[in-house]
Amino acid sequence: MTRPSLALALSVAVLSATPVFAQDHAHNHDQAAGSVAAEATEAASAVDAFHAALKAGDTAGALTFLAPDVMIFEQGGAERSRDEYASHHLGSDAAFAAASEATVTRRSGWADGDIAWITSEGRTTGQFNGRAVDRLTTETIVLKRHADGWRIHHIHWSSRAPG
Repeated sequence: MTRPSLALALSVAVLSATPVFAQDHAHNHDQAAGSVAAEATEAASAVDAFHAALKAGDTAGALTFLAPDVMIFEQGGAERSRDEYASHHLGSDAAFAAASEATVTRRSGWADGDIAWITSEGRTTGQFNGRAVDRLTTETIVLKRHADGWRIHHIHWSSRAPG
């Protein structure tokens, strides 16, 4: 399969897997304006708490928000579990979060029963490892409600230089 065909196949797979509720909800409830639906506010709070723990350097606290089987996509790579993330990028993500300022410029969120998805756009600026940081960011997080609260099951992070 060529790259364009793979990209098309993946796009179709993602759209096919998107719950009808998400597709209908986005078109019928002005979520494009960047608001979080009332039923998703607790899930959005869990996302914020995850980021706050990273920024504070509380890596153990950040891990409590991740499901054991979390899948994290970033810059074309994948980490396929909480343990894999903890042993690879968690420390550097916490260091980066502590050294930079991330501002959410737009956020939308939806929930359907025990599943929620929070999408955020923003900008991250600062200094990290002696270099200036200025990135436009996007984030998609899918969460599931467990007996002890919302847990992150999937993260997709992407960024680019402004302009």
